[in-house]
Amino acid sequence: MTRPDLPPPAILEELSFEQLLSTIVADAQARLAAVGITWDVGALETDPVMILCQAFAYRELVLRARVNDAARANLLAFAGSSDLDHLAAFYDVARLDGETDERLRDRVWLTILGRSAGGPVERYKAVAMAASLQVRDVAIWREGRDPTVRVAVLSTDTGEASPELLASVLAALEAPEVRVVSDRFEVVSAIQTVQDVALTVRLAPDAPESRRMDVAAAVRAAWHAEQLLGLDLTTSWLTAKAMIPGVTRVEVTWPTKDVVALPHQAIGLGGIEIIDGGRGR
Repeated sequence: MTRPDLPPPAILEELSFEQLLSTIVADAQARLAAVGITWDVGALETDPVMILCQAFAYRELVLRARVNDAARANLLAFAGSSDLDHLAAFYDVARLDGETDERLRDRVWLTILGRSAGGPVERYKAVAMAASLQVRDVAIWREGRDPTVRVAVLSTDTGEASPELLASVLAALEAPEVRVVSDRFEVVSAIQTVQDVALTVRLAPDAPESRRMDVAAAVRAAWHAEQLLGLDLTTSWLTAKAMIPGVTRVEVTWPTKDVVALPHQAIGLGGIEIIDGGRGR
């Protein structure tokens, strides 16, 4: 997780081979001039001194790149692989089997934000995401003065969280070292609405008939990739994702208007019907 409001770290240097070579050539000129030797830097590239300068510039470039890599390994926003594992361990966070760097980085950030005995949203979210790699996202909220902590879980599979996954998240949250005494949890699937879709698709004259089914597959894959808590299913989004090569026109027959999701809800995509809209430009 990066902070877009922060400038690039000053410790990470912009590297330029040409700039390094220019500096080394100037240094070589000065050293040779000091002993009475005039070296024409416009000589052929086969000039031995130029070859040495290029070699030194390359080695300097490699060394500075290694320094940059070492600096990145100590910054949460840039660390990866085993470097990120060691950085996460400092905050008592361990990588789940098969977990990506991006997901682990998010959990470390949530753990840092949630280090409070009061059980803030970030802490409970970090605990929920650590319960299973199947947890894609989590919403945590309360309603009024009710002490119940409501938890909505979005799954990595179809989006809808299974009873087993919800049980795993609830068990993690109710662990004695996690739960605040006054809190009780209600864990549900973030998907409360499953929306069927019907699209009228017109194909180009030379497009194969199978392209209509490709439309359904493309829309479903795109929604699964982008499906997030609070993301509305809009007719404009459906139209854009259905306009694959070979398709000249798409009309959203159903739903007739945008389907709106609350911040703690996700919309499941049900059946996708493709209606023959003929052929034409």
